[in-house]
Amino acid sequence: MYFEIKRKELLTPLKMITGVVEQRQTMPILANTLVRVKDNSLHFTATDAEVEIACRLPLESGNLGTDNDGETTIGARKFFDICKSLPDSVMIQVHKEENQATIKAGKSKFKLQTLPAEDFPSSPQIQEQTEFRLSQHELKNLLYKTSFCIATNDVRYYLTGLLLEIGDGKISIVGTDGHRMAVAQHDFDSSQTAKVILPRKAVLELSKLLTDSEADVKVLVDDNHIRFELSDSLVMSSKLIDGNFPDWHTVIPAHPDKMVVAETTALKQSLSRASILSNEKYKGVRLALAPNLLTISAKNTYQEEAEEIMEVEYSGEELEIGFNGAYLLDAINVISTKMAQLAFTDSNSSCLITEEDNEDNKFIIMPMRL
Repeated sequence: MYFEIKRKELLTPLKMITGVVEQRQTMPILANTLVRVKDNSLHFTATDAEVEIACRLPLESGNLGTDNDGETTIGARKFFDICKSLPDSVMIQVHKEENQATIKAGKSKFKLQTLPAEDFPSSPQIQEQTEFRLSQHELKNLLYKTSFCIATNDVRYYLTGLLLEIGDGKISIVGTDGHRMAVAQHDFDSSQTAKVILPRKAVLELSKLLTDSEADVKVLVDDNHIRFELSDSLVMSSKLIDGNFPDWHTVIPAHPDKMVVAETTALKQSLSRASILSNEKYKGVRLALAPNLLTISAKNTYQEEAEEIMEVEYSGEELEIGFNGAYLLDAINVISTKMAQLAFTDSNSSCLITEEDNEDNKFIIMPMRL
């Protein structure tokens, strides 16, 4: 197997697939990328046995050997690092009998060990699938608004991913770690229904692949797998988390009667400054509401204190309530409107944060005792 390709054409797909490969693998083959030449196209596939990314590049017939079709596996990170440092045109030749791949560019030459392509895990097959389409821009936005709430290393494994739910004319993406929750929705005209949990790694890798274009992503789902076809030449597949996601509808405060409207940037800046002197472990900040005033305060174990007073739109009764300042900031950071709305019920209930004139995105944060 022999082919030539320009370095700049090679780097983007290699960077995409290398993100899936774990540094430490239980199986040596998972540290490699599958390289296949077939029908004048170059195919790359990488997987960690949970998430798989596959991409395809066209090859000019003049840049192929006489016996051009073939496949092998090459160490993904070494392959990427070498190609990244080489001059423009890269020549790759695979010697199956020697279990080696030779990479040449200019006066540089590298020989890498290969492993048989037959040992590489086969791509997951979607059975009895649900199929729908969504623009890349909208899917990217839904993931951006919610992925910060995914739990890490939680024994409740169903919280270590995002819920994707289709029904009642909407597509909903929901993330929660038990202390906070993010819900992002979009009107969605589909006769299909779905309710699956995407693993954290799949969410992060998919977010890197998506662009801000209006091009469609074709999504195929069954009980165990999900596949995102971003284009004819780029596909990501993932196993799904098998579990029951909490009923997120019951977490949203039903009728919070204390509504605060604040300028998003000013609120973000005040929270950031006050949080500097919050307790390093718990990051607690206290919010005190009075008519048209919000006071944000924090103190730490050294008896150091911070206080920020900002003007807001508020006409309710006075209220004091404590929160994890980092959780508040994470939610405010993804607010895309000029004004942010914070709704409270009492000093023991969660805070509901929404965007101005937009009920599709909701952020709920549980209070903490300070």
